[in-house]
Amino acid sequence: MDITLSIIVLGGVNIDFIIETESIADRGETKEGKSFSVTPGGKGANQAVAAARILSGRDTVDMIGLLGDDRYSKELRDYLESTGVRTNFLGTVKDAQSGVAMILIDDSGENSVNAVYGTNMLVDESYSVKAIDNLEVSRNDIFLVQQEISLQATEVAMAKVSSLGATVILDPAPSRKDSHRLLELANILTPNQHEAEDLTGITVSDLESAQAAASSLCNEYGGTVIVTLAELGAWVENEHISQIVPSFSVNPVATVGAGDAFNGGLAAALNLGSEILEAVRIGNATGALCVTRHGAQEAMPTREELEGFLS
Repeated sequence: MDITLSIIVLGGVNIDFIIETESIADRGETKEGKSFSVTPGGKGANQAVAAARILSGRDTVDMIGLLGDDRYSKELRDYLESTGVRTNFLGTVKDAQSGVAMILIDDSGENSVNAVYGTNMLVDESYSVKAIDNLEVSRNDIFLVQQEISLQATEVAMAKVSSLGATVILDPAPSRKDSHRLLELANILTPNQHEAEDLTGITVSDLESAQAAASSLCNEYGGTVIVTLAELGAWVENEHISQIVPSFSVNPVATVGAGDAFNGGLAAALNLGSEILEAVRIGNATGALCVTRHGAQEAMPTREELEGFLS
């Protein structure tokens, strides 16, 4: 299919410090790790790379954000550009530190993350709106956001692109208080089970509870709600759909980029003209491939790898 839409990602760009360990130390405890790596990350950048790789780097994905002028900023920018993400609106702040995240991954593939968002939190309303104006966002575009930068800047940007008719996808991660207005502005909301619990108060542990949480969010905010459930798949809820889209069986190595892979794959599939259920299936497949590899952006599959996996 021909590409008919553009994807604009507003969000965080971080450098990730990853320690793989048998088990994650408890408070006051020290444990020996097995390996250490430094790799490009950040939810916004991860999702942009995931989408660009599936779209084969066809200059259809733009990243809006801010970097510092530290030792990692060139690496972060260069990696995005190497995958086909355009960085015209990824600015640099003098004498400032780019976002960083410390990620611990245990032998089961589960992860724990502590982040210092640095220049990500300097992305303000005027910067995001100026980028949107210069990108000439239209109703044919997809606008993909998370909650790693200022909620106020995200809200203003979402309102702006909504007024222009673009499709807004909100990944409400990490969970933040006072995000009510963002939920109202989203056309598609993609919480994982923990975020769905935070947003609804419903403990999400199976398909029945996932449906209840998705229905609650859909009734309150409208649009389409997709609750991602790892190996169970993703529950899709809107005015016309209420069903699970199954996941794919894989042997996970690390789950650190799974949610970002899903969102990037979802956006790319919509970009290519897929209907929502097929787009969720492609998002599930993108996430499944991602967790079989180490790293975040490096773990995102290419279009050829995705097509081979799905066939």
